[in-house]
Amino acid sequence: MTYGITLKTAQEQLEIWLEASKIVATGQSYKIGTQSLTRANLSEILKQIKYWQGQVNQLSRRGRNRMYRAVPRDL
Repeated sequence: MTYGITLKTAQEQLEIWLEASKIVATGQSYKIGTQSLTRANLSEILKQIKYWQGQVNQLSRRGRNRMYRAVPRDL
């Protein structure tokens, strides 16, 4: 179910999560002096990528593969 999500929004979200996976792949956490930063959980990012890829696939198929039934009539 898409809850009003457009194909454009789904594609944008997918791109954001793909970029996040690249960033996390370079290092999950790091420390500078007394400051430390821990990035998002990679498994959560992969879960979001899978979700948004599914949304993109579903929304890009919408409108195609529709079946119409016609009843010929002799007027």
